Amino acid sequence: MTLRISGGRKLLSPPGDIARPTASRVRLAVMNLLAPELPGCRWLDLCCGSGVMACEAIQRGADTVVAIEQDRRIAAIAKANLEAVAQGSPSQSHFWVHCSDIQRWLAKGAGSSADSTRDGAFDLIYADPPYATGLYGAIASGVSRGEWLKPNGLMVWECATSNMPNLPAGWQLADQRRYGSTSVMILKLESAVEDGATTVLVPGGHE
Repeated sequence: MTLRISGGRKLLSPPGDIARPTASRVRLAVMNLLAPELPGCRWLDLCCGSGVMACEAIQRGADTVVAIEQDRRIAAIAKANLEAVAQGSPSQSHFWVHCSDIQRWLAKGAGSSADSTRDGAFDLIYADPPYATGLYGAIASGVSRGEWLKPNGLMVWECATSNMPNLPAGWQLADQRRYGSTSVMILKLESAVEDGATTVLVPGGHE
């Protein structure tokens, strides 16, 4: 399979079926939906796979990208892809790739280390765990407990249309889109909604 990001740049693809890159149609729709939030943002990519979503974020002006992937082989591919895209990006983005279990990594909490990958919360968090693992609730808990998301930030879940995860406690559904067998849920912390923080999303294509 040939993997390319918007604009045609070719990326490395994980071998066989050990990863499940986000379909180009879904990537474009999500990036259009998040377009106002991307320039200068801090982007956290959980279960990043090949890093294709993080690469799209860099191409659209993200300032900082942190990608987490527990499979060492796939993490190496993600790092190579991010290096290639960052070098060709005029925004001079900074990125880090961590090979780690996401729940263990989230448990460290934002700002828990002098490491520049954890010097603050993120504007946008994208989570695309293997659909059958049921990790969405654990991710939501880890993000909120670790204060990984800025008060007006958004967390985006990519999931199977046939098995949508339940809305976790403490979160509000800001938007939901269906793209065939794949759906996208956009969540906000309820505390941010109560405090009056608002985000206007640009309508994207959906069925």
